[in-house]
Amino acid sequence: MKLHILGCYAATPRTLTNPTSQVLEIENHLYLIDCGEGTQVQLRKNKIKFSRIEHIFISHLHGDHFFGLPGLISTFRLLGREKDLHIYGPEGIKEAITLLLRLGNSWTNYKLIFHELTSTKSEVIFEDTKVQVRTIPMDHRIYTNGFLFSELPGERKLDVLAAAKHKIDKAYYRSIKQGKDIKLDDGSVIPNAELSLDPPPPKHYAYCSDTGYNKDIIPLIKGVDLLYHEATFLESEAHLAKKTKHSTARQAATIADAANVCRLILGHFSTRYKSILSFKEEAIQVFNNVELADDGKIFEV
Repeated sequence: MKLHILGCYAATPRTLTNPTSQVLEIENHLYLIDCGEGTQVQLRKNKIKFSRIEHIFISHLHGDHFFGLPGLISTFRLLGREKDLHIYGPEGIKEAITLLLRLGNSWTNYKLIFHELTSTKSEVIFEDTKVQVRTIPMDHRIYTNGFLFSELPGERKLDVLAAAKHKIDKAYYRSIKQGKDIKLDDGSVIPNAELSLDPPPPKHYAYCSDTGYNKDIIPLIKGVDLLYHEATFLESEAHLAKKTKHSTARQAATIADAANVCRLILGHFSTRYKSILSFKEEAIQVFNNVELADDGKIFEV
């Protein structure tokens, strides 16, 4: 699992900063999370083959999180995309996108499939053989969801030495990886545990933006390997965080500590501050393993 930060700053784009967008890479599959203005340019700059993106997750309908989506959809059309594109986001996202396509008479030559979300409770919105995605209800000024990406348990690993010891035919290797016991020609059964090794533990990534301080999310993100939590403000502007339903760096760290996550990434920084280093200095007083997002940065999960 690998996280590519394309943009991690709040509100308006600037010369050297971009609004929110990131790509999560799992088993060679790419998942786009939010799509602020300029996302497709950032995809090119970071040499990410966005033709491989089949699922896009939009947290909410504020412009700095989805104004790049109409352009990306249009570019896919110009490049001759044929694969279906799934878009998960709040109710209204289909209306917003199809309105622009209709006014520009630029309907896609591929299938757009919208999954509009309305539930205020956590729910599974996507699952395949590799990953499950569920919503994390946020506390923001409009309907907003974060997303929890969880790898599903992989196949067991073949213990080659054990298989050789028991003279297991290669025809059984697939069954061993699937966790099955093996019955030999003489009728004896060899338990799978003697022929295979546990797969690597599944990884979990939680994306929480935009949101005010919200203790309700703690059970949903308990023990995740990596948490991205917005930190728009420092504590000196806590009054603005409360008013706008954003979080401070200290509040993000408090959530990370209470949820016992492994690592915390701070992002969605207000551009009012001269340096983002202050966010880490504030958060590390509460939670030790803090890292700062920045445009173009890559995190291994």
